[in-house]
Amino acid sequence: MERTNLLTSFQDFGLADPISRALQDENYHTPTPIQAQTIPLALTGRDVVGIAQTGTGKTASFALPILHRLLENRIKPQPKSCRVLVLSPTRELSGQILDSFNAYGRHLRLSATLAIGGVPMGRQVRALMQGVEVLVATPGRLLDLVQGNALKLSHVEFLVLDEADRMLDMGFINDIRKIVAKLPIKRQTLFFSATMPKDIADLAEQMLRDPARVAVTPVSSTVERINQRVIQLDHSAKPAMLAQILQADGVNQALVFTRTKHGADKVVKGLQRAGISADAIHGNKSQNYRERVLASFRTGELRTLVATDIAARGIDVDGVSHVVNFDLPNIPETYVHRIGRTARAGADGTAISLCAGSDEAGYLRDIEKLIKVSLPKEDHRTPGAKPPPPAQQRGGQRNGGQPHRGQRSGPAPHQARGEAGANDPRRPRRGGNPNAGRHPDARHTDTRHPDAGRHEPAARPQHGGPGGGGEGLQGVAFLQRKNRPAKTTTQRPQR
Repeated sequence: MERTNLLTSFQDFGLADPISRALQDENYHTPTPIQAQTIPLALTGRDVVGIAQTGTGKTASFALPILHRLLENRIKPQPKSCRVLVLSPTRELSGQILDSFNAYGRHLRLSATLAIGGVPMGRQVRALMQGVEVLVATPGRLLDLVQGNALKLSHVEFLVLDEADRMLDMGFINDIRKIVAKLPIKRQTLFFSATMPKDIADLAEQMLRDPARVAVTPVSSTVERINQRVIQLDHSAKPAMLAQILQADGVNQALVFTRTKHGADKVVKGLQRAGISADAIHGNKSQNYRERVLASFRTGELRTLVATDIAARGIDVDGVSHVVNFDLPNIPETYVHRIGRTARAGADGTAISLCAGSDEAGYLRDIEKLIKVSLPKEDHRTPGAKPPPPAQQRGGQRNGGQPHRGQRSGPAPHQARGEAGANDPRRPRRGGNPNAGRHPDARHTDTRHPDAGRHEPAARPQHGGPGGGGEGLQGVAFLQRKNRPAKTTTQRPQR
C-alpha cells in the first residue's frame, strides 16, 4: 500500500479556487481517510487502486482531483465524446456520482451528463451531440451508445471504475473489457472496489499502469458503529417480526432488504396491512418511479424503504438508522454492503437480520466466517417446530467442498432471475448463454432489457415459507414432463 502524508484539511490539497469554494459551499472541511490518501496521488496523474467500503467518501476522492486536472487543461470536448468517463454498476449510483460532480464543479460551468438504462436513449444521444466533459454511465447503455455511433471513446483522458466487484457480480466484466479496449492507452485510471477477488485483481492489472494502492479498511469488514444482531424465527413469523421492529422506538428511517423483486412487493403489502407506510424499489419499477421513491426516502417523507440488493446499490441516505435483512443474503460480502447503508456520516446504526430455515442458517455461518464475528442471536422459533426440508442436491459442490445443507449447487432457488441470481460470484461465467445471470443494465439482445425501455424478467417463485419473501412453496415435488419446451422467464456528509 502507498504511504502518504495524510492531510487534515481540504485546503491542504492545493485544489483550484473554484473547487475549494464549492467544498466550502458543501461544508466539507476534513477529508475522510480514503480522500486523504487518494487525492494527493490522483493529482499527480498516477493510476490508483482504492479498496474502500461504501459510505467512505470515494466519490470525492476521484471527482475532486479529476476536476482540478480538467481545469489545468480546459479544452472544449470533441463532438460525441467525453473527457472523463465514470463507470458504475447501477442507475441510482450513477445518478449520485453525477450529482457530486455537479456539486463540486458548480463554479466551473461543467458540462456533464448521464448514460443509464431504463430511460429512452434519445435524450442521451442529444446530450452527447456537442460532447461533454464528464460522462457517468452504466456499461450496458454505454456500449449501446458506442455501437449506435452516438459516442466515441477515443478522447477519454480519465477513466473511473467504481464498485468494480459489484460489476463483476452483475455480469459486466466482458462489457468492461470491451469498453477499455476502445479507450486511449494514454489515460489516467482510478479503480475502486470494496473487495478484491481474483477476477477483479486481474482486471485491475490489465487496466492500470504502475498503480498506487490505497486501502482504508480491511476487505469485507463491517462498520464498528453498527449494532448487529440476528433474530432466529419461523418463516411464517417474519412479517409480524418486521412490523414489530419498525414500530419500535428509535427507528428513524429503515431500509429493508429482500432477495427478490416479488419478495420486496410482498413485504410492502404486508407492512401496509399492518399500518406501516412503505414502498419498494427494484428492477421491475420504472426509473422515474424509483427516483420518486428515493427522493421521498432521502427527504424523510418515506420512513421505510424495501429494496433488492441491485436496486439499493446507489442508496446513499445518511438518516438510515436501521437496516433489516428480511432475507439473509446468500453471498456473505453482500451482507457487508447492506449494513453499510446505516451508520453513515459519523452516526450510529443498527442492523437486524431475520434468519429462518436451514438455508439461511448456512448463509449466516458464511457471514460470520467472513466478518470474523459471532453475531448475537435471539431465538424466537416455535418450540418443537420442524425446519423446512432441505432442497434436493443436484450435484456439484460449493467452493470445492460440500454444499450447504439445504442449498442447491446451481443458482439458488430463491434467486430472482436478473437480480439476486446475477450476484452470486460462485456461478460459472464461461460457456453457455453469455447473457445468463446478467443485470438488466448489461447490454444484450433480450427484448426485455430496460436499456431499451423495457422491464426486467419477472422474478421466479422463491423457495421459503410464508412471509419469507417467496411464494410460500415448501417441500413441493415437481414431476418432470418430457418434450415440454422450457419457459422463458452538521458537516455535510461526504460522498
